[in-house]
Amino acid sequence: MLSILFYVFIAVVLGQFLYFVVVFGKFSFAKHTQSTQKRIPISVIVCAKNEEENVTAFVPLLMQQDYPDFEVVLIDDASSDETLAIFEGFEKQYPNIKLVKVQNNEAFWGNKKFALTLGIKAAKYEHLLFTDADCYPASDQWIKQMSAHFTPQKTIVLGYGAYEKISGSLVNKLIRFETLLTATSYFSWAKLGKPYMGVGRNLAYKREEFFNVRGFMDHMKIRSGDDDLFINQAATEANCTLSFSADSFTYSKPKTTFSAWFTQKRRHVATANYYKAFDQFQLGTFFALQLSFVLLAIILLAFQFQWIAVASLVGFRYLFAWISLGFSAGKLKEKDVMYLFPVLELLLIVVQLNLFISTLFSKPVHWK
Repeated sequence: MLSILFYVFIAVVLGQFLYFVVVFGKFSFAKHTQSTQKRIPISVIVCAKNEEENVTAFVPLLMQQDYPDFEVVLIDDASSDETLAIFEGFEKQYPNIKLVKVQNNEAFWGNKKFALTLGIKAAKYEHLLFTDADCYPASDQWIKQMSAHFTPQKTIVLGYGAYEKISGSLVNKLIRFETLLTATSYFSWAKLGKPYMGVGRNLAYKREEFFNVRGFMDHMKIRSGDDDLFINQAATEANCTLSFSADSFTYSKPKTTFSAWFTQKRRHVATANYYKAFDQFQLGTFFALQLSFVLLAIILLAFQFQWIAVASLVGFRYLFAWISLGFSAGKLKEKDVMYLFPVLELLLIVVQLNLFISTLFSKPVHWK
């Protein structure tokens, strides 16, 4: 029995080598190429629901962007706090702000996709750049860097939405490690011609792509997924590209407790159930390989079966995974999380297993 497990373990390590080196390597080891700066007009779209503190701080940062021709479309999604009043003040202050006021209705009660649809239709320009109300750009070059990747063929641009660092917080490092791993995955698959998701914190596309797939209509009843489900449906090898220069990042305030982050991740896991079959398969396979590696290594080492070979395979696996993710972390300015890589990865595997089990029994319904 142990000999069978040993050979399965070898196959698992080889499978992980294919993921970390061959698949993830498409992004991790890719050289950054400078794109030609464009002067196309851009509509920046921000949807907010009860975000008075965030929009007060972050909207002025959007207005400081070093770009010749852009507007900011602010969408108030039926807020019950002072968000709308703050937006109205910004509209009076800045001539290139357009305000969209969304009223709740019975058909789309509290649905962010409905609010975004109104904002997309109201946008003045054809090229759209999205971020969330709790996000801010890494620099005043954000619009310039993201828009530089638009071409007549490339009409969808995937960006990196990072989280702020909180010194001394293990939860923060876990959140940023998961964000790094997720971004490495969807950037790599996009480079392989199989884009499957993006993040609404930092995403750009031409409006025609939105209408080509009937907007959010095919998944309007699913409360989440205005970003990843849209990309899963609309993005192809031909129309999708990446932007990962540091100036193109956005940053968000992360959750500060494990329970709040776990709740947020439950929604993301539930949304992934609506991905295309191949995308669900490759994501499921990667997690199965991660979990199998840990369990088989523990079993084989506990029984000291071929322990030198097993220990060597464990070391080899951590070496190539560390190198691959390390190069990605360097590109995405997340190097510090790699110092705790084995610990964070093990914690994330446990979290993902709990997420999978909890999602089987109940579906999250949170707006955000």
